[in-house]
Amino acid sequence: MISNIIPHVKWEKVIDATIETLYMTAVSVLATFIFGVILGLLLFLTSKGNLLENASIHRIIASFVNIFRSIPFIILIILLIPLTKILVGTMLGANAALPALIIGAAPFYARMVELALREIDKGVIEASLAMGASFKDIIFKVLLPEAMPALVSGITVTAIALVGYTAMAGVVGAGGLGNLAYLEGFQRSHNDVTIVATILILFIVFIIQFIGDKVTLKIDKR
Repeated sequence: MISNIIPHVKWEKVIDATIETLYMTAVSVLATFIFGVILGLLLFLTSKGNLLENASIHRIIASFVNIFRSIPFIILIILLIPLTKILVGTMLGANAALPALIIGAAPFYARMVELALREIDKGVIEASLAMGASFKDIIFKVLLPEAMPALVSGITVTAIALVGYTAMAGVVGAGGLGNLAYLEGFQRSHNDVTIVATILILFIVFIIQFIGDKVTLKIDKR
């Protein structure tokens, strides 16, 4: 019955494409979280009135973040072809999409991290310093814990954006559901393949949003 409705769908390819999309999303989300938090902390700490205030360093980091956050992802993939070939050795496959996914998403998330840190009451930081807290303690026991609900909410939004990025990367040969929808669906006029791939992408997005909302509610003590 189902085969009559979607006759062109080859489930082995669908499963493989789904695994590739999940792999690209998981690795890039993890790397984006790490690099985004580091960049966001640097943006916050080097800004005026904060612990590592340094206008020059802040300007350099902010410029990097603004530039890479502003480049459309499909153009970023093309610009990063030389770097991708050096790191991965090819422009095809799931691993080839990772440099562009991470470089495209980390600056975007870094701004969310910076905004989350700016929302923290400065009195909490000042009180911790007055009690003799070290720089490490300020970061790991004050800033990150206080901002964690917003950080989780932000990485949820970023993860959903990354699912969309993987679909775009698939159009240029990175694999995943985007590649399946384009090669097996669009180019061959197999609309059923495109629809199935789209439904699976939406399902992944809904799952990410559900998990992100649950975790945010659990850790938000306000």
